[in-house]
Amino acid sequence: MSTDIETLRKKYMENPPEGMTSQDIRSMSEDDLLDMDYFLNDAELDDDFGEEGFYLF
Repeated sequence: MSTDIETLRKKYMENPPEGMTSQDIRSMSEDDLLDMDYFLNDAELDDDFGEEGFYLF
C-alpha cells in the first residue's frame, strides 16, 4: 500500500488543492493524505438518493 500512498502524494504535490502547498502535502501523514483524498472525492462517492435524502416511512 505504500506505493499507492506515494502515488497519491505525488499527484497532490504536482497539483495541490486550493489553500495548500506542495510542502504541506509532503509533510502530511499517510492517514491525513487518505482523509484529504476521500473528502476531495466525496462527491463521486455520493449515493443517488438526490437532495431529499433517504427516508423510511
